[in-house]
Amino acid sequence: AKLDLHGMNRDEARLAVGEFLHECRARDLRCLRVVHGKGLRSPGREPVLKKLVLGWLAQHREVMAFCQARAAEGGAGAVIVLLAAR
Repeated sequence: AKLDLHGMNRDEARLAVGEFLHECRARDLRCLRVVHGKGLRSPGREPVLKKLVLGWLAQHREVMAFCQARAAEGGAGAVIVLLAAR
């Protein structure tokens, strides 16, 4: 499953991540991809959502692990998430 946060502000993104994790868990999906972008259009070209998404993932008990995606999956602009089994 994949969630793309492009075009969202931080409040919208936080809500979307929480809902996405909840939906995936309900569907018993365990390997997910969250695309947060690389910040190329952000002021200072900083990846604002990247740091926030990593923090939000760390706060969810159902998230067992997460890491940067491979280049073919979005590289520095995405994160792969592993959810605990239900």
